[in-house]
Amino acid sequence: MALRSERHLRFFDRVFARFFARHMRALRVQRRAPLPALPEGAPVVVVANHPGWWDGVLFMLLSRRLFPQRPGFVPMDAQALARYPFMRRLGVFGIEQHSARGAVAFLRDAKAVLAAPAHMLWINAPGRFADARERPVPIAPGLPRLPELAPGAVFLPLAIEYVFWSERAPEALVGFGAPIPAAVLLEQDREARAETLRRALTATMDALAEDAMARDEALFTPLTAASEGMGGVYGLWQRLRATLRGEAFDPRHGGSPKDR
Repeated sequence: MALRSERHLRFFDRVFARFFARHMRALRVQRRAPLPALPEGAPVVVVANHPGWWDGVLFMLLSRRLFPQRPGFVPMDAQALARYPFMRRLGVFGIEQHSARGAVAFLRDAKAVLAAPAHMLWINAPGRFADARERPVPIAPGLPRLPELAPGAVFLPLAIEYVFWSERAPEALVGFGAPIPAAVLLEQDREARAETLRRALTATMDALAEDAMARDEALFTPLTAASEGMGGVYGLWQRLRATLRGEAFDPRHGGSPKDR
């Protein structure tokens, strides 16, 4: 199991935030799919798609900013975790992929995490990288078994996309779906549970894709923001040119949102 350390979490939250800001323009939460109210005293399983490498960083940033009172835990390929052992202190635990032993270990660790009502388990539902446009959305075999291990839990769909708009750096966009109580899933067999989770995640992803294609940052609430424009010598030249013309300097390539 993961050994969370608040000291390590505070330190690496700053590290990840700076790293994110160097490579991404902003992390934005869809306004029409904001964080829903979650019942107190119930563990939460975040069921996300898995479009890219950045997902683990997003889990950390979202967990610390939106759920500060809920300790978060994330499963990760055991071989990858062996290269980054410090991540065990951040709530990450290893899983052995593509083996019956690994599946048993994952369910054991997930049950231990969800035994505490304040905990959150962040899971990439496909169990592998999958393009945000892939349909049907893959659902890993172990996911439909989790309601049996935590009948009081709530399952929260989370859609993730990385898109380029008008700036040099990409946007990280997320949107939440309606929570699904484990009790509702337990009324179904495992195959039907998988389909229920698939439909919920697909609907959340489709809604996020619609707003992403609109390319309108007003449809999102920023959780983080990075520098705008080109920067460097070119950025300095742009600023100087605006000053000489008596214009307000806007470093964004596409200008202000209302001009786009």
